[in-house]
Amino acid sequence: MTPEDTDPTDGDEGEDGDEHRPGAEDTGSVTDDEFEDEFDVEEFDDLAESEGSPKAKAKAARERLEAEADRAVEGFDENVVDLLAWLLDTETRARIYVYLRQHPASTSEEVAEGTGLYPSTVREALAELHDERKVTRGKRESAGAGNNPYEYEAIAPSELVNGVVDQVQQQLNTVFNLDRRLGGADVAGDDSPVTITVEDEETE
Repeated sequence: MTPEDTDPTDGDEGEDGDEHRPGAEDTGSVTDDEFEDEFDVEEFDDLAESEGSPKAKAKAARERLEAEADRAVEGFDENVVDLLAWLLDTETRARIYVYLRQHPASTSEEVAEGTGLYPSTVREALAELHDERKVTRGKRESAGAGNNPYEYEAIAPSELVNGVVDQVQQQLNTVFNLDRRLGGADVAGDDSPVTITVEDEETE
């Protein structure tokens, strides 16, 4: 062998040489004792067995079902809020109404906390809804002295619907008589073919 054929790194094969060779194993980084100190094999086996047990699987399935149910309720609530926003003029008032149906006898602070709305916004909306008789209120009873806050309750959905029926009926009849109005006819001669009747389940 000639000197030119000799690899200058042949005599330096060791840890440094292994680090630079592709696929070389790092056999000196962690000892067996260090591995056992940092990783408890028996504990890992127990954990794997626990997570794969029928009880653990049942718990995981229950948690998935609960999560799906929560998402369904949230979706339902959002659809209700969208509809009520039309009946109650704003989404803010709709959210307050839904919260009060779910949590009757709540104070304005409790409504604000439960809906995530600003307290001042809630107080203003509750005052408007009370003036429009869409919510009722009364002083919260307390054994202690002091200024007891108002607690609010939303009227029943059937009452809410009845409150807007006349308005909707009038608007629909106005549309029905549109051609007469455009022709200059008097409002007094309008036909009223649209009649909306709301029946409670108890009266059926």
